[in-house]
Amino acid sequence: MSAPSASSASSASSTSSTSSPSSAPSPASSPAAPAHAARIDRPEFDAVAPGVVAALRALGGAVDDSGLEKPLTELIKVRASQLNGCAFCLRFHLDLARRHGVDAAKLELLPAWREVAVYTARERAALAWTEALTRPGRADASDAAWAQVQAEFSRAESAFLTASIAAINAWNRIAGGLQFTPPAPAAGPGR
Repeated sequence: MSAPSASSASSASSTSSTSSPSSAPSPASSPAAPAHAARIDRPEFDAVAPGVVAALRALGGAVDDSGLEKPLTELIKVRASQLNGCAFCLRFHLDLARRHGVDAAKLELLPAWREVAVYTARERAALAWTEALTRPGRADASDAAWAQVQAEFSRAESAFLTASIAAINAWNRIAGGLQFTPPAPAAGPGR
């Protein structure tokens, strides 16, 4: 799987849902300049750690090839990015989720997904598993989440769902830890 150019935010933003987050515009061109400078920004990370980027893109490509629904995988990436406080990945995956047809209500209500009836049983299982793997520590919560996953996903789908959650958590730790500058929001209806 070839990687988009680190210097081309527009080409990176049109890549598949499991592509790595796109390069970001300079802070001056962002809608709101960050309160801090990036420790290492996305283009530099691509340049200094190409093997890491390639490995994470390969993992994302394997999930893409698995047949899991793109709207579902984007929904879990948004949720993990919310939990991890990763502004770069959150902005990137909100744009991709919209592009892949995730309903606006699902994105708006995602922090309170347990409280509303807009999510399918499959989405609820994926979101519970995302939270269990993103914030581990309670075996009972993890066991209950796994039971939901088993009820909604095949064994192979469960494996790829888990890999997708692992990949976004890795990206969240990289982008959050290095304070990548979030990309500008994608233009679109209602924006």
